[in-house]
Amino acid sequence: MVKLRLPLLIGLGLFIGGLALSSALKDRHYLLLSFVLLIAAMLPLFLRLERRKLEPRELVLLAVLAAVAAVSRIPFAALPSVKPVSAIVILSAYVFGAEAGFVIGAVSALVSNLYFGQGPWTPWQMFAWGMVGLTAGWLRNTGFMRSRLGLLTFGFVWGFLFGWIMNIWTLIGLPDAFSWGLVLTVYAQSFYFDLAHAISNVIFLSILAGGWIKVLERFRQKYGLLR
Repeated sequence: MVKLRLPLLIGLGLFIGGLALSSALKDRHYLLLSFVLLIAAMLPLFLRLERRKLEPRELVLLAVLAAVAAVSRIPFAALPSVKPVSAIVILSAYVFGAEAGFVIGAVSALVSNLYFGQGPWTPWQMFAWGMVGLTAGWLRNTGFMRSRLGLLTFGFVWGFLFGWIMNIWTLIGLPDAFSWGLVLTVYAQSFYFDLAHAISNVIFLSILAGGWIKVLERFRQKYGLLR
């Protein structure tokens, strides 16, 4: 288990280091930084090549799922925080594991922002959605995630965790001196957006879970993908 998680931990460490570097430099090369972090997100898959051959159809599957997650943001562009992305990332990781979830989450953020606009928020969204997939993959075989209530609870909790991660970027970008009062203000102001994200995750998971899991499981078993 440790050997299986080591590549993910390496990729996650590089990702966090990249976020810290971007905050320290405060440059405007956001798109370039996002692609660098994308390489860090893909690192677990590259290291997986040492254990077994990664088939082209597996890469195609990851690309398709990431594209579906990215495109799903567009119809809900007018509704802040109401997006199916988290639900799709969770269900993908539930079937294909933590590596796939981490990559799909990070790629979907980068690709969707080609439409919504790149900025200093992009690397943080890549990290946040990557962590959604990573944790869903790590917990997928637990009794908690195997129950419908547990899956919905996981999505609800991540609606808030996602917002809390993005609040860190907001705090770093503020010109005001750091204070705990400022932190409380930022997190209080994001509460309703985080709540909307959490509730929408529950709704989208309720709608998509049964069908998506069956279809993705069928693909995984039939073609032996991402085992």
